[in-house]
This record gives sequence, structure tokens and C-alpha cells, in this order.
Amino acid sequence: MPLITIVGAGPGLGLEIARAFGRQGFSVALIARNAARLSELAATLKEEGIDAAGFPADLLKPESITSAFEQIKATYGAIEVLEVSAVDQALAAADVLEVTPENLQPQLDFHLSAIHAVRQVADDMIVAKSGTILITTGGGSISPVPFLANINIAAAGLRNWTLNLHNVMKEHGVHVTHVAISAWIGGGHPDAAPDVIAKVYPELHATRDRAELHYIALDA
Repeated sequence: MPLITIVGAGPGLGLEIARAFGRQGFSVALIARNAARLSELAATLKEEGIDAAGFPADLLKPESITSAFEQIKATYGAIEVLEVSAVDQALAAADVLEVTPENLQPQLDFHLSAIHAVRQVADDMIVAKSGTILITTGGGSISPVPFLANINIAAAGLRNWTLNLHNVMKEHGVHVTHVAISAWIGGGHPDAAPDVIAKVYPELHATRDRAELHYIALDA
């Protein structure tokens, strides 16, 4: 069975992405900091007939990410799809006129930690000449909003790196897509429901024809 690894897995979008791929025959490896929650998510997926397991790790601790990926590869083998959509609600947002090095640096550290996760699969995918990497950020990485200014700066940096990665990896048969989500996920808009958004991820893996998707589900 092909394998998707989801970094930053939670009970919302992460779980629905797992379901979307699991229903297409993928095994699912879940990475997040909360081991108890990972066990609950994996158990939920198993009850639905989806092969799943959790691997606790902290994106801000590279050694734990490396260890988690080593365990995943030892358990399942090659990773066909990597999806990164981590969020740290403990990091405070700052308005555009309130951004300082002190409130920007934690956002940069957190968002750009996705790079270390990608490095755990990039070489293997290059050798195999296959694979998909999906990096998710908030829509402010493309269309910034003033009250999320420090988050937008960090997300825009990750977006820039992801688009560069797309251009390099396509020469090796590896597909990379940046997904920017302009929506209050689960906030009531019908197109902002996690299960609705999650449907685009298997499509991006299957079509492999775009570097970026800006998913917008906002009330006019």
C-alpha cells in the first residue's frame, strides 16, 4: 500500500486529509507533538478500515522529527506523499505595526521547520523519481492581512521556498505543491469544512500539474 505521512496531524484538516487518502488505499502515518491525540486519531482511522499509526515528534526539535521518520520508514517503507500543515496556536499573532524581531522569530522558526521534515523524504523521492510533497499555509502567505502580519511573513517565506522546491524537484520526477488556505476552517462556510477542503489533496497528488493552489472559502 502507498503511504502518506501527515506532519501536524490534528482532529480537523489533518484527520480529513488522512481519510481522503486512506479511502484511496493509502496507509497513513501521523506526526504531531501530542502522543495521546495521535493514538486517538489513529484509532479512529483504524475503525474506519484505514491503516494508520501515530509517531509523536516536535517540529521545533529536528532530532525528534528525524527519529519519527526513521520509525515510519522502518514500519511502512517508502513515503509516497508528504503533507505538512502544522499550526501552533500558542504563538501569538501580531498586527503589522506591532511586528518586532521578538514576535516574528518564533513564527519563522515554526513555519520554516517544515523544511527539515521535507528533507527527510526529498532524497528518497529523488532516487525513486516519484513522490508528492504538499505544503500547507494560511492564505496570508499570498494575500496578507494586517492583523496576522508576523504569521504572514513566516508563511510567505515557506511559500517562497516551496515554489523554489517545486521548480527543482520536478526535474527529478517529484511533484511539490503549495496549498494556501484562505478560510476559517470549520467556521461555518460550507466550502471551509475540513472534509471539503481535504478533497483537493488527493487531486493534487493525482494530477501533479500545479505548483500552487489558493483555496478560498470566505464570505463576501
